[in-house]
Amino acid sequence: MSKNAPQNWRSVLRQQDAVRWELPVDYMPGMRVPGLIFADAAMIDSMAGDMAIQQVANMATLPGIVGHALAMPDIHWGYGFPIGGVAAMEVEDGVVSPGGVGFDINCGVRLLRTNLQERAVKSRLPELVNQLFRDVPTGLGRGRKKRGKTINVEGALAGGAAWAVDNGHGSREDLTAIEAGGCLPGADPTQVSQRARQRGAPQLGSLGSGNHFLEMQVVETIADENAARAFGITEPGQVMLSIHTGSRGLGHQVCQEYLGTMQRAMEQYRITLPDKQLACAPIKSPEGQAYLGAMAAAANFAFANRQAITERTRRAFQHVLGRSGTATEIGVVYDVAHNIAKMERHRVNGKEMDLCVHRKGATRALPAGHPEVPAKYRAVGQPVLIPGDMGRYSYILVGEERAQRETFASTCHGAGRVLSRGAAKKKLAGVDLVQALGSRGIVVRAQSKAGLAEEASDAYKDVREVVNVVEQSGIARVVARVRPIGVIKG
Repeated sequence: MSKNAPQNWRSVLRQQDAVRWELPVDYMPGMRVPGLIFADAAMIDSMAGDMAIQQVANMATLPGIVGHALAMPDIHWGYGFPIGGVAAMEVEDGVVSPGGVGFDINCGVRLLRTNLQERAVKSRLPELVNQLFRDVPTGLGRGRKKRGKTINVEGALAGGAAWAVDNGHGSREDLTAIEAGGCLPGADPTQVSQRARQRGAPQLGSLGSGNHFLEMQVVETIADENAARAFGITEPGQVMLSIHTGSRGLGHQVCQEYLGTMQRAMEQYRITLPDKQLACAPIKSPEGQAYLGAMAAAANFAFANRQAITERTRRAFQHVLGRSGTATEIGVVYDVAHNIAKMERHRVNGKEMDLCVHRKGATRALPAGHPEVPAKYRAVGQPVLIPGDMGRYSYILVGEERAQRETFASTCHGAGRVLSRGAAKKKLAGVDLVQALGSRGIVVRAQSKAGLAEEASDAYKDVREVVNVVEQSGIARVVARVRPIGVIKG
């Protein structure tokens, strides 16, 4: 897809209500379904120079797509699919596209709750942040090899978070609050290359770089006391922790290799698309099944990775605070993927269908009563975790029934970028973000001060505006808002 493609979508975009915009199926040849963008008017205006809406149209040309090609309010330009893109394909005659999952397979968010109040950690905050920074490796390619012992990548690929628990990283109770129990069915480690294994082996239990983080947060406001209570969120001032990372170099390698496989498969299956980044293969083809097996295995590695980081976080708190039982007082609220393709059953035009739902920078949002919501949350719905940026706030929401009907039970995954990494660094050249955030009571540790500019608040939409669109649309509702007090960045 050329960056110079005509941006005439503004002339045909149909506003359905304050937060829904339809891109009609006749916008460009080859579209099989309309596009549906969740955004307010200001967000639409801000996308005038972005290719993300064109990518929504390109998504709509994929064989087997049903409903709409969807874009969440954190939409921005990505590889193949826009970030914030959702597309569901019929299993029988649809395709799977690695570009609809992304390079960081099962990049996701895990929220932890503590029984601590901000006042109890305030005097020890720098020490806690420093200990977390020492214990959880960060940065591009950084990880930690176990001395005298080879990490069992095969176990992580097959068993996910449960494998991590069985190997000393947490408890079985943690597994009850993870999407799919922390292990996707259908994982096939034999489809993961040796090169991917080599990249992943030293990185289990590490954050990585870019927008990945480990953040200490404090509950600022509670909007839904019933749901908050179910999630173990008791009152303002409660200390929480958020982990945002994925499958590291292993997942990146899997995606890279299968993009080549899919490009060759398109010629074999005579699939023509407007953008080669959408390279795909029929779901039931050997190539499609191989990718899905490898992707699920990489997703399991990511679940294991976040589980290992969780246990390192508990030990860091216990090391600094020295309180008996502190480690067991840090519990998992929820862990949810936002770069994934999953086999799910949804109703489309009144008919129950087996679908392959691609979520690229989008979070699952199941309503109350859904059988896949953990039993302890089923009366209120699935926790939805929406990080903001390291200088403002993040949100905890809960899925609503309308998401099940309208978005294949999906919502946004974060704030969404408004500045490229290069533009952010240029704008903030010379600004000491560590000092600036420190003056506001936010302790930051990172591998590079210069790299922090890429993740500054200026680089992102205000997540409050994104969440407002989600609430207005009725696909999820706010439970609580948290603010950062300590940030670990790669």
